[in-house]
Amino acid sequence: MTKQKLRRIWTIVVSATGGFLLAAFLFIPQLYSNNQNVYKVLKDKIGVLQQIISYINLFYFDTVDMEKIMDGAFHGLMEELDPHSTYIPAKEQENIDELFRGKFQGIGIEFDILHGYITVISPVPDSPSDRAGLQPGDKIIAINGKDAYKITKDEVFKKLRGRKGSAVDITIRRIGLIDPFDVTMIRDDIPIHSVGAATIIDNETGYIFLRRFSATTEKEVKAALKKLDKHGFNRLIFDLRGNSGGFLEQAAAIANLFITTKDTLVYTKGKIPEANQAFIADPAKGRDDFSLIVLINRGSASASEIVSGAVQDLDRGLTVGETTFGKGLVQRQLPLDGGSAVRVTMARYYTPTGRLIQRPYEDGNDLIYYRELYAKNREEKIDSLKELRPKYKTRGGRIVYGGGGITPDVYIPYKNELTGQTSKILRHPGRPIFNFASTYATEHISEFDDFDLFREYWLVSESIFSDFFSYLDLDSISYNADSLQADRSFLTNRIKSEIAGFIWGKDEAAGIRLATDNQISEALNYFDEADAFLGSGH
Repeated sequence: MTKQKLRRIWTIVVSATGGFLLAAFLFIPQLYSNNQNVYKVLKDKIGVLQQIISYINLFYFDTVDMEKIMDGAFHGLMEELDPHSTYIPAKEQENIDELFRGKFQGIGIEFDILHGYITVISPVPDSPSDRAGLQPGDKIIAINGKDAYKITKDEVFKKLRGRKGSAVDITIRRIGLIDPFDVTMIRDDIPIHSVGAATIIDNETGYIFLRRFSATTEKEVKAALKKLDKHGFNRLIFDLRGNSGGFLEQAAAIANLFITTKDTLVYTKGKIPEANQAFIADPAKGRDDFSLIVLINRGSASASEIVSGAVQDLDRGLTVGETTFGKGLVQRQLPLDGGSAVRVTMARYYTPTGRLIQRPYEDGNDLIYYRELYAKNREEKIDSLKELRPKYKTRGGRIVYGGGGITPDVYIPYKNELTGQTSKILRHPGRPIFNFASTYATEHISEFDDFDLFREYWLVSESIFSDFFSYLDLDSISYNADSLQADRSFLTNRIKSEIAGFIWGKDEAAGIRLATDNQISEALNYFDEADAFLGSGH
């Protein structure tokens, strides 16, 4: 079936459910002349659908949002296929498009609503807000002369986003300044970064955290590696935890950055010829001058599994963490009339050894599919079923498994041993740690000039930690002092990371924060094993 014909089919189905049933029936026999059974089912069921809509319209006792009902019907249709085929309403489609295009137009701030005002968490690098000198902790108290107190996040997007080249006036209240000041900013293209952090953990270990696989991901990861090169790194933790995937082509491109042999990185198989693809590595684009650990967890899915699967199958590095999601299906997003879309599974993908890592699923029962992902005993269950799963051999002869995600070479569970009080402080909508650190950094900015010295030697003293408690009191945030003291090392690290973020930026903040991540700390102990893969054909 051609792409043009596939597009026509979906358009007709949607048009029919929107009320153009007779017109649709004129074309259905032509589209399905090779499959009369499908035609008969559609003819019968669309007639039933028309009856249901008529009955609801005539007899239902309350007012009806027909658009909402039809969206529900479309969702139900797609849910009967597989867990990853889905209907996307028009109102959601624009946000999704922005995310995977990797950009939108606006002023470029990460923000939260704190104490009723838009508060800058971080300006996006090289954005209008960054060029205008906005700082973490700045409060936007007015937009185009209108008070912005108690503004909603949806209203922020409407007022601050806009056409490239258009102007917006904002009024800023800054920590340490008595009087507010006005700034006029010209909206511009704002990147939505795939790379969440690129930093140095120690003198030889680089770290890259990848959030998603969007149109700009390859470019961003190359830039991140170039940045780490300046620090002379010779080993890398590539963090794919919580990365739910994205573009297939970008997944192959990222895998290629680590592979220096002309190997298959991933291949797909589907019903139509367009669904059958093989992505072959270009040795000239790969690097093997550093040892590699890929960090994964149950939130690592799809494109993340393609990268980790290629690294594992080709013995390029070590996979560490928890078993991944187990999504071995490829979707194509197809536009529909009115701005909505459907995401249709069109192929399975396979790792270099031929592994299909898709978890089993029951059509139409997504609840069980996702519920088992978060079971506390998930890893024990996976381990107990290992011998029943298909087995494959990596290039070096190691056993790896199909049929249920990427099983890590080294299992390291994530540990969160924080008290409830500390967790409450972290979740508090007023973001007290951020506010305290921003105020402290503003007042002591002259004391900080060298990040490396700050990272190695600067500590949150007893008096600073005591000042944090005083800040909680002033902000009327309830807490239990003994509980917070029990988590002192974590909290002081978080204060230190927020100070680093205020002065030097998000990457430096992440570099500090990683010290309390047990999976990172333990992964560092396995670089001897990762080193062993260097020089083995790559």
